[in-house]
Amino acid sequence: MVYYEKTMKFQFFTIPVQDNGSATHALNSFCSQKRITQVEKHFIADGQNSYWSICLTWVDGSEPPGSNGKNRKTTQVDYKEVLNGADFAIYSRLRELRKQLAEADGVPPYHVLTNEQLARMVTDRIATRTDFRHIEGIGDKRTEKYADAFLELLKHMFNQSGSVP
Repeated sequence: MVYYEKTMKFQFFTIPVQDNGSATHALNSFCSQKRITQVEKHFIADGQNSYWSICLTWVDGSEPPGSNGKNRKTTQVDYKEVLNGADFAIYSRLRELRKQLAEADGVPPYHVLTNEQLARMVTDRIATRTDFRHIEGIGDKRTEKYADAFLELLKHMFNQSGSVP
């Protein structure tokens, strides 16, 4: 029995060596939202016009209606391995805040935000309610209820780490 219909897709990025961060941000944002299966990268040397050419292969999977994800195999992400030391420290503080908010609301922590959403806050350097709202899976209700608390902590932590957005 097939539980998923998977479609392999490709996405191409060009990252200039003298990138102001926008092309890198676009690449990181894409990678955090997709299930990447292969990365092919090449450095193109052309003096000041040098750049990285990156081809990502990713899988777009959809489950059959009514499955409710019961047949999906989930993989745990170890964010200590994925994030650098400073980012992991911020991520850990976000988890502490999430736990406090969940206890106050009497819900499991993942009902507040998922680990993936917390990691996105750190890697994307979320600084505004609009940024917060644009994280996949966060709607108006969560933004209204939780954004201010998380944004305040992020601002403090980013200032402390010297990586102010």
